Amino acid sequence: MPYDLLIKNGTVIDGTGAPSFKADVAVKDGQIAEIGRISDGADKVIDAADCVVAPGFIDPHTHYDAQICWDGAITPSSWHGVTSAVLGNCGVGIAPCLPESREVAMRDLVSVEAIAYEVLDEGITWDWETFPQYLDAAAARNPTLNLAFLAPLTPFRHYVMGAESMERAATTEETIQIRDLLSEAIDAGAFGFSSTILNQHLGYKGRPLACRNASRDELKAYSNILKQRGKGAIEVALTRQIGVLDEDQCDLLDFLLDESGRPVTFIALFDRDDIPEAVRDTLRRAAPMIKKGARPQTSPLPLTREINMRNPFSFAAYPSWKRIFEDKSLDAQKAAYADPNFRNAFRGDLERKITISNWDRIRLHETQNPELKRLEGHTVTEIARMDGKDEVDGFLDVVIADNLACEFTVSSFNTRPDRMQELLNNESILIGLGDGGAHLDMLCDSGYPTYLLGTWVRERQAITPEEGVRRLTSDPADFFGITDRGRLKEGLAADICVYDPETIGSSNRGERRFDLPGGGKRMVMPSRGIQHTIVNGTQVYADGALTGDVGGEVLRS
Repeated sequence: MPYDLLIKNGTVIDGTGAPSFKADVAVKDGQIAEIGRISDGADKVIDAADCVVAPGFIDPHTHYDAQICWDGAITPSSWHGVTSAVLGNCGVGIAPCLPESREVAMRDLVSVEAIAYEVLDEGITWDWETFPQYLDAAAARNPTLNLAFLAPLTPFRHYVMGAESMERAATTEETIQIRDLLSEAIDAGAFGFSSTILNQHLGYKGRPLACRNASRDELKAYSNILKQRGKGAIEVALTRQIGVLDEDQCDLLDFLLDESGRPVTFIALFDRDDIPEAVRDTLRRAAPMIKKGARPQTSPLPLTREINMRNPFSFAAYPSWKRIFEDKSLDAQKAAYADPNFRNAFRGDLERKITISNWDRIRLHETQNPELKRLEGHTVTEIARMDGKDEVDGFLDVVIADNLACEFTVSSFNTRPDRMQELLNNESILIGLGDGGAHLDMLCDSGYPTYLLGTWVRERQAITPEEGVRRLTSDPADFFGITDRGRLKEGLAADICVYDPETIGSSNRGERRFDLPGGGKRMVMPSRGIQHTIVNGTQVYADGALTGDVGGEVLRS
């Protein structure tokens, strides 16, 4: 029989963890039709000699909820062999949403995911109100990649409770209404729901993101939806200190597992050399919950990000910085940065070690003031010593002198190769945390699949090629219950990535682009070694560029 597509002479890594083998892969009507030595012809033939043929990668943690309105290819994920992405993480999103609440939803994304308001205001189409309508609108755009959605709890609470969702727990009647909306979302195809308890997740006007106010009674009602339906998963931003799981967080994780009867993934499990045993301690504490289906989530990348002082998300965990987010006008922020009381409060936060405060890792990357150019490339510690100041004064004085236009970079977390090898070989850990679509002005980690295969598989040989592919494909598919993808098997969807194992990779340092709506800036991570990406049988990426063809769909649980 003639096939639509035939991929010949490749080394097949099927996504299950089984040993690789030489075979051809044939595609017909969007599905994998045959795997083996195939002599029949095809409308299109790809010679995959010297290449790996793998399932398309599934990214379990993205924030492309708004970006799908203007970029159906959800770049840069589509450059890295990703064929399916999970949206709606961390409890923040844009559906359901009443017309009068659109600014609140956008401001939540500005504060939590560091996406410029001007970009959102110009780019979001708002051709929906309810969550099922949002899924239908996404499908109508004919996306390049497959899109799977979690139901983020914040907009559901706000839809029912309005502004009070940012102040208090829901009443019994309100909980029932929110539960019914979530039920509708799950029935429409959502793969579960997401939430957060992180202090730095502040939303509209510096208030706690609405889902942070959900009571245990609420969470029980929402979790029970999944138990009743026997499907779905929960994603929660759980560790108030990155990599550190405290007793109350263990209790919440256990509660969600019991009440939902479904798997729960929690973030963020980054290795910290300032708290050397944090990850090991967290894994020991989480061990009973991991047996029940908990999956801590990490990234294979060292976390290197930019710090923009107009939207200083990196400091949001410090209580003293709350005022910076309450009034984000330039004059108000400059006044706060100059205020000795603010600086002293910040010093107090640093002494309490609320989060990482290693000034040697924060480096002045770029300034606009010519008089400050001499300081570019230096760490905050070095700059402070040059001027005879402590780091807080040295840092904030530069910020003010550059009219808050300067950019810093900070390298933190996942920097110890031996500990990273330990994490990557722990099968209980879900690899993801690419955060695609979020924190656009400071970092881009969505190229983690090619980084994993290039750095940790080929260069460091920390894990095998078969295990690297499994962790990017069938592992996230099984977690979310995406049953027709994540493996190369006859009868499953033809989501396929063909890559050169000798060149695949990416840097962990992004490149600047100004291609967002209105010319907004973002950081992107280019890829190397991805030869072909096929989504539902359609070739969407070839030889380093998108083809312009679209093959994606909205996946439904």
